[in-house]
Amino acid sequence: MNNAAVLKQGDFLSVGSDEFLESLKVNFEAPFHLMRALVPEMVKNNYGRVVNLSSGWGAFADGLTGPAAYSVTKAAINALTLSLSQAITATNVKVNSMCPGWVRTRMGGEGASRSPEEGAETVIWLATLEDDGPSGGFFRDKKLIDW
Repeated sequence: MNNAAVLKQGDFLSVGSDEFLESLKVNFEAPFHLMRALVPEMVKNNYGRVVNLSSGWGAFADGLTGPAAYSVTKAAINALTLSLSQAITATNVKVNSMCPGWVRTRMGGEGASRSPEEGAETVIWLATLEDDGPSGGFFRDKKLIDW
């Protein structure tokens, strides 16, 4: 499960390039390297589950409506999810992204509408998928959502 993220505020014109690059490193580059390190062994063993935590703010279907650096890097993790899932279709390795919703965490804050348990429910489901489970999808509340 790839769950590290930073949330830098600002639209495209106001977010600093250093903040944008930090977001890219944490939200995209770190999961990329972790998958590159672990997925080959999963493929070799013909079993594995990769769950990338994304966000509705990273969905083109929702208009990338969050702060620019966060939205762009979450869209990138969604693209990486789809690309990797297509590269390993002949295996029992499942690769999916999910949006936990607005969760009461340090990032989400006390005013968030969902408990950590509610946010984790889809993560657990995707991490424990049966062999006939989905791969290459974007989920919220165990339901496929648009990219």
